[in-house]
Amino acid sequence: MGEDGTVHAELRRNTPDTSDATTMNDLLRGMVEELRGGDAGDGVCAIGVGAAGTVEWPIGRIRWAPNNNYENWDLRGDLERMTGLPTVVDNDGNVAGLAEARLGERRFDDMLLLTVGTGVGAGIVLGGRIYRGAHGLGAEVGHMNVNPDGPQCGCGNFGCLESVASGTALTRMGRTAAAHDPDGMLAHLAAEDGGEVNGRHVTTAAMAGDPTAQSLFERLGRALGTGIAGLNAIFEFEVVLIGGGLVDAGELLLGPTRRAAREFHYGPPHVRPIPEVLPATYKGDAGKIGAGLLALEETIAPERAGLPSNE
Repeated sequence: MGEDGTVHAELRRNTPDTSDATTMNDLLRGMVEELRGGDAGDGVCAIGVGAAGTVEWPIGRIRWAPNNNYENWDLRGDLERMTGLPTVVDNDGNVAGLAEARLGERRFDDMLLLTVGTGVGAGIVLGGRIYRGAHGLGAEVGHMNVNPDGPQCGCGNFGCLESVASGTALTRMGRTAAAHDPDGMLAHLAAEDGGEVNGRHVTTAAMAGDPTAQSLFERLGRALGTGIAGLNAIFEFEVVLIGGGLVDAGELLLGPTRRAAREFHYGPPHVRPIPEVLPATYKGDAGKIGAGLLALEETIAPERAGLPSNE
């Protein structure tokens, strides 16, 4: 990837069912070797990783990832040893937020990016810089509690934003709805695929006008907008961008999200402006672009971020 965000070469690999550190190291090493052996190989000068979970910055260790099988994985150190390339590892929401703030259609110094996919990730940019907190472990917005009596999250707590406003939540709600209406569109779509209802089925049904599926997006968007209102009461953003896979549903997601963000907004709008809620420029690609951008920035001038020496 170039400094302007241009992707010169790309490889995609599915995450293995067994996603422990050893398995993932083998997968990543193979991908790096393949890229270095390709047409763009001579230009590979650094590695940037946007990883799900709690990532210790700038050390690059994934301390915990509730939806994966690794813990205390020294990913930065492993990649540098395996490849000889300088490496930076940050949370996937952080790097996605960086891409949107620096390279998006509109540039913002104070913004929130929410990536709504399997979980809910976040990138908070304040004063043009990624906000990471005192120990580099902050901005875990998906695990902000919005309903203590809500469903259990992958992290073990109950009622996290991720548990009610993610693709995982949409799948759970869709399966419950299909069980209550076995003759409905959701159950029909799942039966055609020979499996259980998933988020894709709910999205397809909602786009086709199915009222049950549309009501599920209404619930999900309302939960997301409630979380946005709470976060904006603390930080006061210029804009809130929505990325991740579910943003492809368009107004099915954005409409109820905007309504709830307005409903629960703190203060009169003429006193405290309500930030726009917009689709992200890069949608699902923001993570890879931001990871590459961060790698170029930090390896070209690592002293700016206080990265430990690679020597």
